[in-house]
Amino acid sequence: MDRINAIITGVGGYVPDYILNNDELSRMVDTNDEWIMTRVGIKERHILTEEGLGTSYMARKAAKQLMQKTGVDPDSIDALIVTTSTADYKFPSTASIVLGKLGLKNAFAFDFWGACCGFLYTLDVAATMIQSGRYKKIIVIGADKMSSVVDYKDRQTCPLFGDGAAAVLLEATEEQNIGVMDSYFRTDGKGLPFLHLKAGGSVCPPSHFTVDHRLHYLYQEGRTVFRYAVTNMSNDCAIIAERNGLNKDNIQWVVPHQANMRIIEAVAKRLELPMEQVMVNIERYGNTSAATIPLAIWEYENKLKKGDNMIFTAFGAGFVHGASYYKWAYDGSAK
Repeated sequence: MDRINAIITGVGGYVPDYILNNDELSRMVDTNDEWIMTRVGIKERHILTEEGLGTSYMARKAAKQLMQKTGVDPDSIDALIVTTSTADYKFPSTASIVLGKLGLKNAFAFDFWGACCGFLYTLDVAATMIQSGRYKKIIVIGADKMSSVVDYKDRQTCPLFGDGAAAVLLEATEEQNIGVMDSYFRTDGKGLPFLHLKAGGSVCPPSHFTVDHRLHYLYQEGRTVFRYAVTNMSNDCAIIAERNGLNKDNIQWVVPHQANMRIIEAVAKRLELPMEQVMVNIERYGNTSAATIPLAIWEYENKLKKGDNMIFTAFGAGFVHGASYYKWAYDGSAK
């Protein structure tokens, strides 16, 4: 019997309407457009400003668009996984809220916590579920409302992040040499001091002290994280390429996590690829954490051709990092 493979059969995305550009940001903190563009390459980011709306709202919007585009029968979905660092609540899961709103009757749902590597890791987990033969269709959503954990008084971190969500439908196929091909993932547990959100968990529950000391916001030691990200994302891509006989002549696309333009350029350089073959949208969205990679695929979908060799790569809090090899399964322009 032929091996079952897992392929992406469609992609949907959503970003909020409100755009926070560098000029507006420079009126909030001591920064300016030139500094932000030179350091990270971000011009604007989308922010979910409506009261009472969280990550599940954006995830639902992306999934709804995905289901409309693919025409998939909601009753045929086996599972829905949301990967996020900014869940609506401690519990229940954000995925369960999304599933309820979408009216999926035959699916189960759970959240996956992999920071900025969330989509990379979750896609692999969903692919192995499909390859097991027990599941046929899984919706994977990367979604983050980073504005909910960003301190808009911290000039180092507030320009970096935005809000957004994107969803893919992963399906089983008996077609060979297609879809999720290989992955190289690693976690280095030394990353905690350099990138974290201190309060609100079981170690440091909410209190007047944690609120007064602004401990419910993301903390990042930028230089250290940058150094680790450049090294690991570049190395991971090189490993996955070498392992699968991939090189500058047969890689069509690299889809890097959108954290910093200089990191993205370093990855492209390591793979000896021109920037035209690298998916980049950081300038307009900033770092949307788990949503960056699927949002990029959503934007570039119409340029993708069946059989395109793609490398996804990311780095995030933990530290988590990795790269995966994916072979695109349909002509994007036909969707």
